[in-house]
Amino acid sequence: MEAPPPAALIVSGHVTRDAVPRLCADLEALLAASPGAAAVDCDLSGVVRPDLTTVEAIARLSLTARRAGGRRLRLRGTPPELRALLDLVGLGEA
Repeated sequence: MEAPPPAALIVSGHVTRDAVPRLCADLEALLAASPGAAAVDCDLSGVVRPDLTTVEAIARLSLTARRAGGRRLRLRGTPPELRALLDLVGLGEA
């Protein structure tokens, strides 16, 4: 039997602190609808002006995925500025 494809979450625009709980809720709903997916692809290619709030959002999304049955959050299309911030805070392997 073939493994199900990973679930996909798209994050775009400027991520604000107010948006983080909604993103986590969206991820929880996506994971509930994809019970066999071992990973979630998080498309960040549309993120603009990444900052530490964006890093916090990624950390919380990763925690949400792990709490949902040990799933992994895989970052896709990460802008260079965001990659640099993730490396700076020690989350470069996310």
